[in-house]
Amino acid sequence: MAEVRLVSRRPLRRRWLLLRSAPAMLAAALLLGGAVPYLSGTDQGYLSYLVLADRPDGQGSAAAQTEVRAAGGQVVQDYPQIGAVLAYANEAGFAARLRGRPGIVAVGATRTVPVPGPPGVLAGSGDFRRPGGDAAAASGTVEGDNTTTVPDPGESGAWNLAMMGGGQNSPPQAGLLAGTAPSTAAPIHAAPSSGRPALGMPAPGAVTTSRALRQVLVAVLDSGVDDTHPDLRDAVSPADSASCADGRPDARFGAWRPDGGVAESGHGTHVAGLIGAARDGHGVVGVAPGVRIAAVRLLGPLGQYYPENIVCGLLWAADHGAVAVNDSYFADPWKYNCPEDPDQGAMIQAVGRAVAYAQRHALVVASAGNDAQDLGAVRVDQRSPNDRVSGPARDRRLGTECVRLPGELPGVLSVSAVTRSGAVAAYSNYGEGRIALAAPGGDPDGGPDEAIVSDWPGGRYAALAGTSMSAAEVTGAIAVAAALHPGWGPERLHELLLSQAQANCPVGPGVCRDRATYGAGIVALPH
Repeated sequence: MAEVRLVSRRPLRRRWLLLRSAPAMLAAALLLGGAVPYLSGTDQGYLSYLVLADRPDGQGSAAAQTEVRAAGGQVVQDYPQIGAVLAYANEAGFAARLRGRPGIVAVGATRTVPVPGPPGVLAGSGDFRRPGGDAAAASGTVEGDNTTTVPDPGESGAWNLAMMGGGQNSPPQAGLLAGTAPSTAAPIHAAPSSGRPALGMPAPGAVTTSRALRQVLVAVLDSGVDDTHPDLRDAVSPADSASCADGRPDARFGAWRPDGGVAESGHGTHVAGLIGAARDGHGVVGVAPGVRIAAVRLLGPLGQYYPENIVCGLLWAADHGAVAVNDSYFADPWKYNCPEDPDQGAMIQAVGRAVAYAQRHALVVASAGNDAQDLGAVRVDQRSPNDRVSGPARDRRLGTECVRLPGELPGVLSVSAVTRSGAVAAYSNYGEGRIALAAPGGDPDGGPDEAIVSDWPGGRYAALAGTSMSAAEVTGAIAVAAALHPGWGPERLHELLLSQAQANCPVGPGVCRDRATYGAGIVALPH
């Protein structure tokens, strides 16, 4: 699920895609009608599973495929990079049988609501290293979202970039002490009006040229990116973009674009604009204008970021050479995954393997979340499972071992949000040892001037607030660092990012030393 607070005139409602195939229409009808219970027999539909072998390689995934078929399941996707497979089965005892097989270390259902069957054959899917797809372009116009957009900002007023050292004016020095994230901020509804002077925006990093940034690739794993937007049409790299919306890499041209029939589909375009929107005198400017973006759509037709989608996206990004992978969402259906639960424990291991694979060559960045929760303390999850079709969510009391995926996995740069004053946003999650650094996320109660304005599908612009925005700015800063230091690996880029954040504290001397809320400090444009 994306991490964002909307600034709009109407609340964002959950919408469902009008599915075109007969099986998909049946699935939609069953789901919308609430007629499908949790899997309890052989005739109740299929669940998807991630199956992990003890060997995290191609031999392991081959062995897992053999065991899946022997247990009556169907293999839908092979992940040889991490020794795992995505399987579908319609028998209640499928996971339990597999867990006892030699060479299998974990098996977990990735959803709680069955579907009529596995996804059908899709030409162009399955190959993580495929360099692009069919030449036929799809429409980039996204219809159906009800987010109120803002006028073209004309590359002015970007207080978030100024806070990072990209503007001629400094943000207000409020001298406020960071709070400990009291209550979750609610969406606001406001029209743009600013009496503040526009911030001059010179190119970030005097020696960082567009040519240098064109050699840098970052991956945006999200709801899809509208590469027909004027700010992004030269940024998105078609050969490095794909859809992983059902756990399989679909490299056909345009597959990475958002589907306007799904709620939150504009989120990825907003995130991509924050990272790499072009400097062309119109719209917004990204933190790293000129960077190449691998747009990887994770959001599926039912509005979920399932673990197999995340695994697929991370492997795709790694195999295509991204130096940073942006993850502004949390995994569905469980907002927090607890290792003692066999299904959720398998999700932790599967996504963990994919993150570790990506981290060989890239920094993985994630939003910390918008629940105003201490991630290092006992807390309550009142939203899971997110894919349920009826009834209330379970009230789950969580221990500190329960984690958000992928943000709380080892080595992931989890990013909290600060407002225009530099204070930690009231909605931002926090926790000792859980936050790597902070970045501008905005205030959803202050109107568009206090939120973060970026691109929106259909050539539009929108003001949003949340840790999703913060993560994107960190990803952009990594791109700038990689352009400045083309020979550096992820470890050195990580050190540079944290060391410069330690010196960037617009709130006041010493305030940003609260590592539970700021981490190392507020991200700064590398130099």
